[in-house]
Amino acid sequence: MSDRLIERLAEALLARGEWLATAESCTGGLIAKQLTDLAGSSAWFERGFVTYSNLAKMEMLAVPEEILDAHGAVSGECAAAMVRGILRAAPVDWGVAVTGIAGPGGGSDDKPVGTVWIAWIQRGHAPDAHRFFFEGGRESVREQTAQTALEGLLYRVREAG
Repeated sequence: MSDRLIERLAEALLARGEWLATAESCTGGLIAKQLTDLAGSSAWFERGFVTYSNLAKMEMLAVPEEILDAHGAVSGECAAAMVRGILRAAPVDWGVAVTGIAGPGGGSDDKPVGTVWIAWIQRGHAPDAHRFFFEGGRESVREQTAQTALEGLLYRVREAG
């Protein structure tokens, strides 16, 4: 992870006076760890949710059980519900959520290992969820997920009106 990416994200959020929270499943808190590695992150990073289990997603982020039953935890519907849950649970302007299959097991024909959904949200706007396929082992998938989540967030913060 590029320290410069997180520095640019911090600068963009600070310039807007806005706050960020994260919700992570497959990355297990890696994104929050990387954000808080930057000294002074308490001025723009509010909190992180590690919602690895379906129960945690439901309890902490109010992900409807119906979404999990119908689409599974690794789905655009779940990722979108997770970022909406961030805004319900935290006094922040931005949220990013990740859910996926980092491996080495757990994949299927329709959701192979490396399948990740990332969703971003700005308060007052609809969630924006995208599916990615990352190659490599567990750590590589997790690192690529964190990088892509933060790059996407920086882009959205900079483009926001």
